[in-house]
Amino acid sequence: MEDFKNLFKRLILIVGTVSLIMVILSFTSLPFWGYYWLGTSLGASSAEPEYIVMLGGSAMPGRSTLIRIYYASEAAHRYPGAKIIISLPGDITDSLSSLQITKRELEIRDVSADRILTESKGTNTRYQALELKRLVSDPYAPVLVVTSPDHMRRAILTIRKEGFTDVAGLPAFDGVNDFSLFFRDAELGGNRFLPQIGRNLTIRYQVWQQLEYELLIARECLALSFYFLKGWI
Repeated sequence: MEDFKNLFKRLILIVGTVSLIMVILSFTSLPFWGYYWLGTSLGASSAEPEYIVMLGGSAMPGRSTLIRIYYASEAAHRYPGAKIIISLPGDITDSLSSLQITKRELEIRDVSADRILTESKGTNTRYQALELKRLVSDPYAPVLVVTSPDHMRRAILTIRKEGFTDVAGLPAFDGVNDFSLFFRDAELGGNRFLPQIGRNLTIRYQVWQQLEYELLIARECLALSFYFLKGWI
């Protein structure tokens, strides 16, 4: 029983220490730069892509898939000769499936249907890379991957593992507000005994955003470690 209590105390100490470090880091920009590194560390290719591969995120509609559609459509307009591959699990015969809705969203953004290919089996990054290898027979064909920034490093390394020699990334970063988020507390009324936070963006937004980045980084580091041990990257 005493050993269990000591183990529990150590566990509480470790959890508390990690939590404190995370909170301290959330007041800095380091989590963002870690997130940015995951999205950009493998660089970009100078070659024009033959295939733009949009890896599926959430169901459709969903935040991660919608932002990837935006970036994939922008890339499609920039590289009019490239084919677009949507890699998202779903029933290709079901007009209401996420895969079909995603395809229609690209068409709404003036991406011609005859340029769009679909991959509906891959349920994780490794599976998607294997299916991409089945669809694209030429391993030397330049490939541009569109996915979330935190997922980009693992996605590129996994696809390269399958023999593709020229794989670049287009990370789907969120846009930056182009307007001021400040406000005058006195103008909005309410109880005055609470802190005045109208001009404090750190407390209102930055801390929470940085904490979210920290969780994404932690999750992705675990995923990268697992993929490495499995021999998938």
